[in-house]
Parts: sequence; structure tokens; C-alpha cells
Amino acid sequence: MPSSPQDQSQQQNQEPKQELENQEQRDGGKEETKEEVKAEENENKNEEMKQKKKKEGKKEEMEQRKETWKDFIYNPATGEFLGRSASSWGLILLFYLVFYGFLAGMFSLTMWVMLQTLDENVPQHQDRVANPGLVIRPRAAEISFNRSDATKYNLYIQQLHELLQLSFLQVIGLKPRGDPYINCTAKRDSPLQMQYFPSEGRLDKMFFPYYGKNLHPDYVQPLVAVKLLLTKDDFNIEQVVECKLEGSNLRNDDERDKFQGRVTFRIKISE
Repeated sequence: MPSSPQDQSQQQNQEPKQELENQEQRDGGKEETKEEVKAEENENKNEEMKQKKKKEGKKEEMEQRKETWKDFIYNPATGEFLGRSASSWGLILLFYLVFYGFLAGMFSLTMWVMLQTLDENVPQHQDRVANPGLVIRPRAAEISFNRSDATKYNLYIQQLHELLQLSFLQVIGLKPRGDPYINCTAKRDSPLQMQYFPSEGRLDKMFFPYYGKNLHPDYVQPLVAVKLLLTKDDFNIEQVVECKLEGSNLRNDDERDKFQGRVTFRIKISE
């Protein structure tokens, strides 16, 4: 049915109301958006202010620390240096001076007392060398050379010449009883002929006792030379020879020390 003029007028009146309501909703949304933006801006400003305050606080703290260190090194208000006044530094330095001076005096006194008990000519303790040892020259426990080639034994000759130019020390105050001599034997079935220098390998009593390097500067240790009288049958065969100190109270049978009063060497001469 066709609408009446009254209905049409009501519809026309309702349409403007709807448009007005829609406009109000849009305006309200814009206002809410503006308020949110303002709130965010305020939050950002507050955060910036907080960060700025923190930085300023750190700077102030660093400056305070610098001032504290400066005051610790030297405080002009109190005149203190490194936390102490001049009188305090004077007292502590005096204490350490007296303390370390006392320690130095005690050390010097102890050294002086110890030196009074020592004899520069005789060692304080020499119980480990109560008995002398024997050594062999040339300095080799195994000697081997070709008798027809001089280059093979020239080294041994040179060592013997050097031995005669040197002086050696032995046990201080040693004075053996009896008549000491050197006796050498070859470890084989038949005896090996030998010749001793001096005769019979005797050690002259003039070499004993030894009084030390200061009182006996030109002392020469007693030597005994042994010459092996080898035959053609002895060439190209290794000979084992043992030499012992005999005829006195000096020991030559200590199994813990193979060189105390004795020495063993091997020699092989080829043609």
C-alpha cells in the first residue's frame, strides 16, 4: 500500500537522527584515540625523564667517587695523605725501621756466631768421606785401541800428561795406619804380569796427612802407575783388571761404593 504523507515525514525525520548519532560516534572515537596518544606521549616522557635522572645519578655518583679518591690520596681539609696524617706516617715508618733493624741485627749476630764455629782449613762435617776412593786415569772404565795406530791411543797419552800437571785434594787429616800400597789383579785363570811405579805400588807416608787447601796449597795427591805386560796371546782379548788399596786400615770392600778403596777397569788392545 502506498505510504501516507505522515509516514513519509516520520521516515525523513528518523534519517537525520541516525546520521547525527553516527557523527557523534565518530567524534567519540576520535577523542578516545587522541586520549590514547596523549597517554602514550606522557608515558614516553616519563620514561625519558627516568632515564635522564638515572644518567644524572650515575654522573653524580662517578663525581662523588672521584672526589672520594682525591680526598683519600690527599685531603686538603685534614692534611691527610692516603688516609694518614704526617705524624701517623712518621710513627709507622719508625716502627718498621726499628722492627727490620732488629731482624737484621739478629741475622748478623746468628751468622757471626755460626762463623765462629767454623775452621777455614777443616770442614765441619766430613764423615761421608772417612775413607778415600780410587780413580783411574785415563778417565775411562773401558780402554780399547789399536797399538799400531797412534791416533787411537794419543787421547789416552794426552790425558796422562794433563794428569801430571794438576794437583788433587783428598780427605783432610787422613793418616792411614800400616804401609798402604796398590795391588792389581786380572780376573782370568792365569796371572797377568804387571809393573808398578813406584816400586810395588807403595804410597809414601809423606803424602799423609793432608791439611787442606789453605795450609797445603801445593799438595799433590799420591799416584801409582801400573803397566800391563801383555804378550801376543793377550792381544785382541778383553782384560778385566781390579786394583785395591791394601796394607792399611782403609776399607776396600764396601759393596755400596765400588770406588771406595778399589777400582775396576777393562782394557782391550788389538794389533
